[in-house]
Amino acid sequence: MPRAPVNGIEVNYREKGEGYPVFLLHGYTGNLRNWALQVPVLSREYRMVSLDHRGHGDSDKPTRPEDYSLELMAEDANALLEHLGIEECYLVGHSMGGAIAQTLVLAHPEKVRALVLMDTWSEVPRGRSIEERAHLLEIAEEEGLPAVFEEQLRANPMAEQLRAQPLLLETWRQQFLMTSPEAYIYCARAIGSTPSWRDQLHRISVPTLVVCGEDDEPFLEPCRQLHEGISGSELAMIAGAAHTPQIEKPAEFNHTLTGFLAGVQQGAAAGG
Repeated sequence: MPRAPVNGIEVNYREKGEGYPVFLLHGYTGNLRNWALQVPVLSREYRMVSLDHRGHGDSDKPTRPEDYSLELMAEDANALLEHLGIEECYLVGHSMGGAIAQTLVLAHPEKVRALVLMDTWSEVPRGRSIEERAHLLEIAEEEGLPAVFEEQLRANPMAEQLRAQPLLLETWRQQFLMTSPEAYIYCARAIGSTPSWRDQLHRISVPTLVVCGEDDEPFLEPCRQLHEGISGSELAMIAGAAHTPQIEKPAEFNHTLTGFLAGVQQGAAAGG
């Protein structure tokens, strides 16, 4: 896959198809392969672009704490758009990628015609998940990411089902380990220390779709807050999905996504 120079590093990206650009931003410890089940669908009608965030996938992996912030990763994404000559796009962000997408549209509203936010937040969810994350960060610092993966699997309520699918489990493990230890630690700290921007949501004026897996309990309320805070936004719940609807329920997610984009296209064509 090609690489592009942005903000002093090189990011790995994928581009396929022709038409109006759709730009996909993956979540924490993910990479552009998280969109593999969307590529065949989107590339039929759109110019699909995705990237590996810094420290993730096959992009460069800086090592300093200051190299990881939502603002910096949003500027990476903006720089890639400029590198590719894309003046405006449909922007899709999952989890951390959804937070980056919001940061990007607030800083560069002219770059985004429509916005899709998946299982994400404008105010970091608190509670037990924060304690669990702190425990995992300790493991990352003391034992490394392979130990983090095993601890996540141990604590996963679907662990037995995952172990019964060794190919799927190994694929997940390999992709998880493509994140650098520094990105794992410093992105988590950046997310945890980022102040709420709920009071800025009214500034997002483009057509917006908020998507959440019905079983993604920690993100149900944050997604409702996004829907309430972004005027005119739509809210779609994906039945039977947790935090990654695009992977767990790809047919349902793809139908929801393409239906929303088609509606925006029709509105733009009609001058709405």
